[in-house]
Amino acid sequence: MDAITLEVQSRNAEQKAKDLLAENFIPAEFYGNGVENMSLKMDYQTFRRVFNKAGTNTIINLVIDGKKGPNVLVGDVQYHPISGNMIHVDFRNVKMDQEIHTQIPLTFVGTAPAVKNLAGIFMAKMDDVEVKCLPNALVHNIEVNVDSLEDFHCYVRVKDLNVPAGITILNEPEDVVAVVVAPRAEEEEAPVVAATPAEGEAAAAEGAAAPAEGEQNGK
Repeated sequence: MDAITLEVQSRNAEQKAKDLLAENFIPAEFYGNGVENMSLKMDYQTFRRVFNKAGTNTIINLVIDGKKGPNVLVGDVQYHPISGNMIHVDFRNVKMDQEIHTQIPLTFVGTAPAVKNLAGIFMAKMDDVEVKCLPNALVHNIEVNVDSLEDFHCYVRVKDLNVPAGITILNEPEDVVAVVVAPRAEEEEAPVVAATPAEGEAAAAEGAAAPAEGEQNGK
């Protein structure tokens, strides 16, 4: 996969995040085994465009203060709980000759016959898969063809995925990726049952209906 370039700037760790965000910069941290951590900042819209394209599984070449920097993956993105804007990013150092563990998103393609012909409901059981590979073997997504889901007893499992060369999936082979389930049957109307008087009410009604002792004796 071709890497993407992102220009960033070194940052004084004393700079407050709220001040950077007010100036449309995102604070970031670079870290990894065997490397020195660096505090960085980058233009919000520039990073947003790169992140929309790269996600968390595409190599990014950092250019720091105009100089070629390390290869990284986006490790974590924090969002503001109210606005939803990105407020912090972590970059993981990537060594191109060492395997990495990451997630690759799944993209579902095709038409499930069980949906088209049986009015079933398609259910994706997994959104991504755990993988290990060399950085150059990474792909942006893995396509999952659902044409094999002919009825409600068919499944797409991890072992059925068409995985590019150089990538090893770490999920269990029998894990279900996708399935089509039968539509929920309409609930039958519950029969109307006549209300039964409570025990006390029944006794009171019986007592009211029974003739008094005097009436029974003709008194």
